[in-house]
Amino acid sequence: MQQKRRKRADERRAEILAAAESVFAERGYRAGSLAAIAEAVGISKQTLLHHFPTKEHLLVAVLEHRDLHNLGIVADMGLTVEAMARLVDFNLDWRGLVHSYTVLSAESVAEDHPAHEFFTTRYDRSRRALADSLRAEHGDRLPGGLTPEQAAPLIIAVNDGLQLQWLLNSRDVAIGELFRAFLATVVEGEPPAST
Repeated sequence: MQQKRRKRADERRAEILAAAESVFAERGYRAGSLAAIAEAVGISKQTLLHHFPTKEHLLVAVLEHRDLHNLGIVADMGLTVEAMARLVDFNLDWRGLVHSYTVLSAESVAEDHPAHEFFTTRYDRSRRALADSLRAEHGDRLPGGLTPEQAAPLIIAVNDGLQLQWLLNSRDVAIGELFRAFLATVVEGEPPAST
């Protein structure tokens, strides 16, 4: 009986996460209300809060769930430069979640923020994995002269910075093209040829 209840609770959490991902992607984090998410699932707001005690906790769960998809891309390719470029392309279809991620990551610098540990762990893990991947491909120095440990945080920072600029002005910031150009410069040591 307890196993059946646990399975139903897991199914309900999955339904809530799917609805939250959709609502946050469409409306953004601030405008996407818990009431709208609960309504999309066909439950009360109180039932939703039983599974996720705050809106922040729900967003962190959505981000973690989304990371599982990203890990699928990374699992197929490793955390390579090309995998990161594909993730940038994937995020173009999820503007609301990119917005939420950007805002929440900035807010999470406060140690008491619900997403602080998520982002701290995520950045640490991403830097290590990317540095390991760069080292496996290029050794201790990339063709541009940086070590993998120097290049990894730069690549992540440029990705996050381009996302912010894209959110502010998607018409003039070709995030995928710019990110690939930066990667070519850092990883290969020279900018790509102009087209």
